Amino acid sequence: MLLQSPAVRIGLSIAIATGLYGISFGALAVAAGLDVWQTVALSLLMFTGGSQFAFIGVLAGGGSGSAACGAATLLGIRNAVYGMQMNRMLGLAGWRKYLAAQVTIDESAATAAGQLTRPEQRRGFWAAGLGIFVLWNLFTLLGALLGDAMGDPRAWGLDGAAVAAFLGLLWPRLRGREPVALALLCAVVTVLVVPFVPPGIPILVAGLVAASWGWFSRGSPLEGLEPDVDPAERAGRRASDHGHSDRDEDAAR
Repeated sequence: MLLQSPAVRIGLSIAIATGLYGISFGALAVAAGLDVWQTVALSLLMFTGGSQFAFIGVLAGGGSGSAACGAATLLGIRNAVYGMQMNRMLGLAGWRKYLAAQVTIDESAATAAGQLTRPEQRRGFWAAGLGIFVLWNLFTLLGALLGDAMGDPRAWGLDGAAVAAFLGLLWPRLRGREPVALALLCAVVTVLVVPFVPPGIPILVAGLVAASWGWFSRGSPLEGLEPDVDPAERAGRRASDHGHSDRDEDAAR
């Protein structure tokens, strides 16, 4: 019955694609110096791909644990924004609210936001969120076990793979001139400060630059933190909804 829901089918397909990527994270985390159980715990407790890759990326570069936590926290702020959106959209209460907080990520928020009715929003959110949580952690364990058996990660080029993986996550979000300009500015600032500060600090400096940009920008303070949903598609849906509403009013008259 549930599989007949479009939102559930979308959520499960996203869960499979995203969950498989956990293999990469598991292998990279072990390559960065974590053991298998530390890697598994990181996925279970942190459970937000961008923050996890930032964390191990700092460690792989020789940064301290505090710098790694700072970088991960900066990227995890967006999930707090998603949480406020999902709380209002889904109307959850009790223990479901706490469970939803754990599985509120880019994919679950975007799947929910792409639906037009509250029941479908809830189905899409849970299908994507829980599906990714289960598969991501299973494949993280598999990747960690495989990575632990691979030996020296530099022989396989994994010392630079965390950066490449994070850029892969970032690139689809750069829509419009302002996000691209901000990304380029942060990249330049990061390159300039790398020779002068310890590993992990450059990403914090870039975060400060991004925060300053947002503070002085005329745009919405939440711009760039919204789920990966095509604004044109959403605007088209709204226009369609208004069209149906107008036709219903005309018919009533």
